[in-house]
Amino acid sequence: MVGINMNGPARDRVMKLIQDKDRIEREIREHTAVLETNNVGMHDALVDAEGFPRSDIDVYKVRHARHRIICLQNDHKNLMKMIERGLAEVHSDLLGSNGEGPSVNVPSSSNGNGHINGVNGASSGDTVNGTADEGQAFAVVGCVHNGSPADVAGLQEYDEILQFGSVNHENFQDMSQINNIVSHSVGQRVNVRIKRDHNIMNLTVVPRPWQQPGLLGCHIQRKS
Repeated sequence: MVGINMNGPARDRVMKLIQDKDRIEREIREHTAVLETNNVGMHDALVDAEGFPRSDIDVYKVRHARHRIICLQNDHKNLMKMIERGLAEVHSDLLGSNGEGPSVNVPSSSNGNGHINGVNGASSGDTVNGTADEGQAFAVVGCVHNGSPADVAGLQEYDEILQFGSVNHENFQDMSQINNIVSHSVGQRVNVRIKRDHNIMNLTVVPRPWQQPGLLGCHIQRKS
């Protein structure tokens, strides 16, 4: 959600850029759905052991989706830079007109590591001491692959999951709930609350295609 209390060409340009950003993020999710339907990631082989196109996937659609995702991710990165410059211009114009800064509420599109949301995972990393109302863990993180969205977000093997998006111990039924959240949140932030040793941590993961199959790059299983 963006609010800019100012009229003028600078404000209009920023709003147009934000609309373009939203459109690109929607397109990325649409093309990612094509990869998921074919059960492949961005780098899975499209030919069989004999060098022929795989018969179990739509090779043309997968190639097209991969190409578009790469192009759109580059466009997204450039747009975010333009939005940042545009907001600075809006701020400068308003300071010149009345000496007060604009009221702007724009969610950041990169974390402290410079990863763009929808392209790489982001982590909030807030740590709090365990309390009585922390909730119960319903799932446990298994192997986490290096460089995966889960790894970038800060998830580690043996982390106990207290909340994953809207799922917690009280409404958890089976692992399909987690799978649904992940598949419907490509390029979007998912809040994850975990328990590690005696600490409670709030993390944010962004499911996305990466070098290996899956959108998280980690195994999550029901807590026994």
